[in-house]
Amino acid sequence: MQTNYLLPNKYKTSGWIILLIGLISGTYIWFTDYESDYLTIKVFSILSDDQIFDSSREIFKIIENSIVDELAALAIIIGGIIVGFSKEKIEDEFIYKLRKDSLVWAIIFNYVVLALTIIFVYNFSFFHILVFNMFTPLLFFIIRFNFLKHKTRSHEE
Repeated sequence: MQTNYLLPNKYKTSGWIILLIGLISGTYIWFTDYESDYLTIKVFSILSDDQIFDSSREIFKIIENSIVDELAALAIIIGGIIVGFSKEKIEDEFIYKLRKDSLVWAIIFNYVVLALTIIFVYNFSFFHILVFNMFTPLLFFIIRFNFLKHKTRSHEE
C-alpha cells in the first residue's frame, strides 16, 4: 500500500514532544493570560486592528506583539501534523482504514460541536470556541486513531 502523504515513523516521537509542549504552554497561556515582554518583538501584520470590517483598519504594518501564544499554536499544529501523519511501524491496510475512519469521524464530530456552538453559544465566548476549533479536528483525529489502535491491540492480546 502506497501512502505518499505520510512522514517516516522516526518523526513520531519528536512530533509528540512538540505537540505536548504546545498543549501545555497553550493551556498555561489560556488559563493565566500570560504575556511575556521577553518574547515581544516587531512582527509583520496583515491586519493589526480588531475591527476587520472597519474602513479605518490598518493593513500591512509592522507592529510589536508578544509571540508566546503564536508559538504555542504553531507547536500544536506542527506537532499534531507530525504525530497524526507519521507512519506506524507496521503500516498496512488495517492501519490505513483506522486512519481514514478516524479522520472522517474527527471532521464529522468537529462540525457537530461547531454546529451546537453556533446554536447555543454567543458573543465573545463564541470567539473563544472558534479559537479552539482551529485545533480540534487534528486533536480529535489523533485521539480517535490512537484509541482505536490501542483498542485493537488489546483485543489481539
